Amino acid sequence: MKKLLILATLATASFGQPAFARPAPANPTVVVQHSDLDLRTEAGARTLQHRIRHAVATVCGTASDFDIEGKNDVRQCRKDTRVLASAQAELAIAGAARDRAIQVSSIQR
Repeated sequence: MKKLLILATLATASFGQPAFARPAPANPTVVVQHSDLDLRTEAGARTLQHRIRHAVATVCGTASDFDIEGKNDVRQCRKDTRVLASAQAELAIAGAARDRAIQVSSIQR
């Protein structure tokens, strides 16, 4: 009888745990700083893209290797998020290049 009470208590306690779990934020966000980069250079633009890839991996998270559906969800999240973030990066790069003079060179001699 004592063993049944202990098992019942453990079962009840394990069912009650999800109520204490904190829900994940609906749209996790990471701010990618780029004020320290010179986006007019290729190195600056590359560094910004590297930061974006890291931020995308952070906000989309990971899934267990045994969770095929979760892996597909993470893969799709990363793809969609990278597209949106890269569009924002292109705007920042274009804004930085606006101050740069346009160089025109002939391709013929």
